[in-house]
Amino acid sequence: MSERMSSMAAKTDYYELLGVARGASTDEIRRAYRTLVRKHHPDVNQGSRDSEELFKDIKEAYDVLSDPEKRSYYDQYGHVPPGGGGVDPGGFGVDIFDLFFGGGRESQRRGGPQHGSDLRYDLELTLEEAAAGVEKTLSFEREHTCPNCSGTGTRSGSAPAPCSQCQGAGQVRRTQQTVLGSFSTVATCPRCQGAGTVITDPCPECKGLGRERVESEVKVRVPAGVDTGNVIQIAGEGDRGFRGGSPGSLRVVIRVAPHDRFERHGRDLVTESEISFAQAAMGATVEVSTLRGASELVVPPGTQPGQVFRMRGEGMPDVNGRGRGDLHVLVRIPVPEKLNDRQRRAVQELAAAFDEPANTKTVIKTPPADEREHGIRGLFEKAKEVFER
Repeated sequence: MSERMSSMAAKTDYYELLGVARGASTDEIRRAYRTLVRKHHPDVNQGSRDSEELFKDIKEAYDVLSDPEKRSYYDQYGHVPPGGGGVDPGGFGVDIFDLFFGGGRESQRRGGPQHGSDLRYDLELTLEEAAAGVEKTLSFEREHTCPNCSGTGTRSGSAPAPCSQCQGAGQVRRTQQTVLGSFSTVATCPRCQGAGTVITDPCPECKGLGRERVESEVKVRVPAGVDTGNVIQIAGEGDRGFRGGSPGSLRVVIRVAPHDRFERHGRDLVTESEISFAQAAMGATVEVSTLRGASELVVPPGTQPGQVFRMRGEGMPDVNGRGRGDLHVLVRIPVPEKLNDRQRRAVQELAAAFDEPANTKTVIKTPPADEREHGIRGLFEKAKEVFER
């Protein structure tokens, strides 16, 4: 262990130096380190010997705490193992341009394994399928590892050659003059895109890409109660990763098609049902179509046109399994357009029993325009008013 390392370990604690707790995660340590580097980097504090020494201490602490093996040893014994840690012999090891403007060491990762892209699949369901839950088989194209070259991109028996521009490093270093002084930046090699190698003899199947588009099938279980806009994410079923990277995810976006009998409002449904004048006047038990089949609805005597009845538990199931919504039934009472002689006599007798004019000259007063409009809208807004209440 170097003499400077021993003296630093004696005078301060690595965790205290970075300002993190002993149980801090790797991400917390990295964020704290980058914050301190922005403040104490020698390029920001040119001519300050103290800043340079402090910066080296910060870099040393990070080198230990960011390495699981060194950190474990340090936590147990209070120092790093012989030969471990220390300052980067090539310099400060951090590009100030990267810290403030991006790029730099982050760009080195492009040459390594790359995570596969996520894919989107729009799945349309009927209302019945959404209510019951269903298993679907999805067919789509995605990037898959080339079976001919196993993802290497090279012809069988050949290997990539070192990049001549970056000499296999995958990056090129540039020095720039700015108002803050001279800064070194690291950028991805434009020739090999950070891989450090170039393919001189590409695979004839994938043309050196290492991947190919193939038709794939994936089964997805759609839970009961899904609605338009819900997303089911299936990890690992997107495009395959590049250079051995992990695959992306498949995002299944749900769309529930409109229904000819039911209108959906969250977990609740609205439908219409016709009953006769006699049923409305005297009351009756009628059959109403629900998503789960026919069900009986008791209509009390004196039911009015546009009245809404609630059938509890006959709506959509909750997607999280917390019960079901309700079915709201809007009652319509149709008026027959033609009457036969018997029906006409019956209506006349009914009118006489109610002491109402029938088949005689009657003056009908037309309501004001605003009242007419309200009457027309009223029937269609009945269901909406139920939800608002």
